[in-house]
Amino acid sequence: MESCGMSVIKYVLFVFNLIFAISGIGIIAAGAVVLSDVGEFDHFVEGRILAPPIVLIVAGSIVFIVAFLGCYGAIKEHYNMLIAFAAALLIIFVIELAVGIAAAVLKGDFSTAMKDTLKESLKNNSEVDKQAWDNIQKKLQCCGVDSYMDWPSVPVSCCEGPIQMQCTRFNMYKEGCFSKLEMRVQNGATVLIGVGIGIAFVEIAGIVLACCLAASIKKESDK
Repeated sequence: MESCGMSVIKYVLFVFNLIFAISGIGIIAAGAVVLSDVGEFDHFVEGRILAPPIVLIVAGSIVFIVAFLGCYGAIKEHYNMLIAFAAALLIIFVIELAVGIAAAVLKGDFSTAMKDTLKESLKNNSEVDKQAWDNIQKKLQCCGVDSYMDWPSVPVSCCEGPIQMQCTRFNMYKEGCFSKLEMRVQNGATVLIGVGIGIAFVEIAGIVLACCLAASIKKESDK
């Protein structure tokens, strides 16, 4: 016979997993927003900067699937499924912890490498580099690495107003692209860290609840 405490844990875990499934969608959305915000400037951004949001999207998809595993295990009182659910949560927790650490490291050490990439690209005269610079300067409303003075000949994408206008120091963007891109990447890292920490607490609660219910089921079956 099912005890009162076991019944409470079962339904708390079931409700928890419904919320957990929704949080999985939230994780996917957060990763996608950061990836789209920074990824469009991937010509200037290292792969390691784009890796954390991609990992977060994958983790969010797994969370969504695992949540339904937990729901089924809770309602059916399936011991092995609950243990598998707790183990899956632990694995996801470790992955997200690694993403959080990577994002924290990224926030502090990417600046020099990205600035060097921007400077190197600005010196190149390839069509790909020109298109990448036109894109970032138009979208971020910036010019050059630190300022328009980085350009030997300032491109029209540095201009405010109609594209046919000639660039002068009065109508060109004054702020460099490095500072604007740096802000975007750091904001993205902050989002990843915040989401990772928030979900981590939820996952720890899920592991504890699943283990408590599994232990109760085991105890009942041994009677």
